[in-house]
Amino acid sequence: MGPVEKAVRTDVEELGDLVGVEPSLSEMAYTLARQIDMAATGECETCGEAVPRDDGRTLPQLNRELRQTLAQLLEGRAADDDDDGLGDLDSPV
Repeated sequence: MGPVEKAVRTDVEELGDLVGVEPSLSEMAYTLARQIDMAATGECETCGEAVPRDDGRTLPQLNRELRQTLAQLLEGRAADDDDDGLGDLDSPV
């Protein structure tokens, strides 16, 4: 496992239990992170075989996709954090 995938897995683990589409989004993030690591090293982490090194064209796209996937994963969490269970009640007078 490369450094980007390790970091993504740690970040996702800190979210706790995954619900709804979060498990799917996290798997997408792991895959993208693995591809970023392989593009940077030129080696498959699983089998150790050489893979074509990134020629500068795919790495930026993979990075954008990973950022967007992580943002979607966190988007639902931000809405949950804002809900204190009191709805839109005004402050007591």
